[in-house]
Amino acid sequence: MPPGLYIVRQANGAAVANAIARRMVVPPQRDGGQGQYVETPMPSTEADTLEPLLTWMLGHLGSDMSVEDLAARVHLSTRTFARRFRAETGTTPHSWLTAQRVMLAQRLLEDSEHGVEAVADLAGFGSGAILRHHFLRRVGTTPQAYRRTFARTAIRGAAGGQARLVLRG
Repeated sequence: MPPGLYIVRQANGAAVANAIARRMVVPPQRDGGQGQYVETPMPSTEADTLEPLLTWMLGHLGSDMSVEDLAARVHLSTRTFARRFRAETGTTPHSWLTAQRVMLAQRLLEDSEHGVEAVADLAGFGSGAILRHHFLRRVGTTPQAYRRTFARTAIRGAAGGQARLVLRG
């Protein structure tokens, strides 16, 4: 781990150190075959028409969503919806949704003890195999390897019940 990240981790916690490490394209702790991890948020857009729908989608990532259902929510035909979605977000509904689900899976892998199957279900992938496929394509590593590098777990201190965050790896 670079000395600067160690200091950041000690002063501000593992979450901040992980975010900085991703931004710097280095893992917070070295682990054998070091992979490159870059957090790639979706580009900010002026999604005037679709903003309420995008907000709804983010709140329901674990739900099944089809283009037909999404188009119906905003009272558009599927073709008009697909064109407007691309115009306002710069990508297709499927690609946007998949990216958001992968980012949710990353957070769940970092912050929870859920197994890969449970993470897949909570993030809307339905199965661990589908999660692994999309995760590998978008993040460049497996969910398990990602968890080994970035997971945090709360450890209860013996005295006072204080919790502290510890990086696994």
